Amino acid sequence: MSGGGFFKSRWVEPPTGVEELDPATLAPGFRAGGAHCGLKGGGKTDVGLLVCDAEEVGSSLLLTRNASAAAPVRVCRERVEPGAVRAAVVNSGNANAETGERGFADALAMCEEAAAKLGLPPESVAVAETGVIGVPLRVDDVLSGIGEAAGALSESGGAAFSEAIMTTDRWPKRCALRAGGATLSAQAKGGGMIQPNLATMLCFVQTDAVVEDPDATLRAATDASFERITVDGQMSTNDTILLQATGAAGVPLPDGLLEAVLLQLAIEIVADGEGSTRVARIQVAEAASAAEAERVARAIANSPLVKTALFGRDPNWGRIAQAAGMALAGEDLEEIGAGSIDANELGEDAAEAEIGVRLGRGSHDAHVWFSDLGYEYVKINAEYTT
Repeated sequence: MSGGGFFKSRWVEPPTGVEELDPATLAPGFRAGGAHCGLKGGGKTDVGLLVCDAEEVGSSLLLTRNASAAAPVRVCRERVEPGAVRAAVVNSGNANAETGERGFADALAMCEEAAAKLGLPPESVAVAETGVIGVPLRVDDVLSGIGEAAGALSESGGAAFSEAIMTTDRWPKRCALRAGGATLSAQAKGGGMIQPNLATMLCFVQTDAVVEDPDATLRAATDASFERITVDGQMSTNDTILLQATGAAGVPLPDGLLEAVLLQLAIEIVADGEGSTRVARIQVAEAASAAEAERVARAIANSPLVKTALFGRDPNWGRIAQAAGMALAGEDLEEIGAGSIDANELGEDAAEAEIGVRLGRGSHDAHVWFSDLGYEYVKINAEYTT
């Protein structure tokens, strides 16, 4: 990625007049804090708390569709009102997934403890967790951490909160921006196990703008960002995105601001994909249908052969042709030659590479952002629990 400030990627076009604020700050009306409870070790912050002080807030809560959804996702589905979320409690270091009814009870206890500390009804508190799957949560330590995080809440708590949600992330992903009389802040995490839906990732967005339909607004922005990325083709058990809007500024969000923020965060997640050194966008054109374009784009983006070529700066267009043909197995496809594939940037040193393929079958297109695949990804995931 190139450029300074938050909007670094060549593929992101923010609206004009955006002022970048201290990324540790939150939109007016929000506070956050973090604490260390020992899940991650090394004194690292691993419990986070986020709260909206306004009594009226519009929200949207998007959750993974993984059939093995983690306990916090099940708590959010069954116990939380997605359109009126006032707060969120998060831990990193333990996904609390595949932990049965005990896991559900532990996630619910987190929700209820945070609600009690904040003086809120439990149904207004979302809960999210991220980390190792299949390990029982040390819930008493987490509950103690929630109390500590509640005592540390501040308007500049975005830094502590974003650090509390990190796992294998090499850097925090956060911003605070002002445009058109409104302020928007956001914090995200993600490294591996990234593939839609949603893309293991968490994202929290706060604004004082008027958002008439938070759910439709968030879904549209997510469709163009987090739903268009992959690191390893693996759908997480814990994906969670939360948008909260108070409307206190009395003005709407500038057109394109939320979309630009989520796209930049999504591309940063890909760039930080457990050992990633490069990001690429694959553009598939001239497909017979939108579904076909999507299928081919994802086959190329998730191909280990294409991803290793990206890592090695090898402009091997044959790997792209192979992946496209594999996605269309059984179809009548004319030979895809070098003239229909642009793989030149695979061989360049830039951190972001644009590649493309024309199928010559119709007028539909699709694109996906993906990371390279190198030695570090294997090392991280081969030793994840040992």
